Amino acid sequence: QVQLVESGGGLVQAGGSLRLSCVASGRTFSLNTMGWFRQAPGKEREFVAGIRWSSGSVDYAEPVKGRFTISRENDKIIVYLQMNSLKVEDTAVYYCGAVRGTVATMSVATLYGSWGQGTQVTVSP
Repeated sequence: QVQLVESGGGLVQAGGSLRLSCVASGRTFSLNTMGWFRQAPGKEREFVAGIRWSSGSVDYAEPVKGRFTISRENDKIIVYLQMNSLKVEDTAVYYCGAVRGTVATMSVATLYGSWGQGTQVTVSP
């Protein structure tokens, strides 16, 4: 089991920036992929960004390409999501997820076995 703790959410005006952090602990030895998803009220959880732990390869959802950057800190098993040029439609609860073992895609939520508690991001007009 991998435990995940997110932080860094908050209230920001449109055009502003936030950086989310996700710290992993527990059985991280076989960690393959970590990702960020978000869920707005009344909507399904959607993929935002993902990163392969060993190679560092990344993937982004179209709505956030060019604005968000996912990165990792290997020594401490931390994943960051730098969010720039935030829009009102980015408002959601952001969740960090982790996958142990090999998976073909980073963007499918059901492949993730561990989730954090979520952190609220609110973007005002």
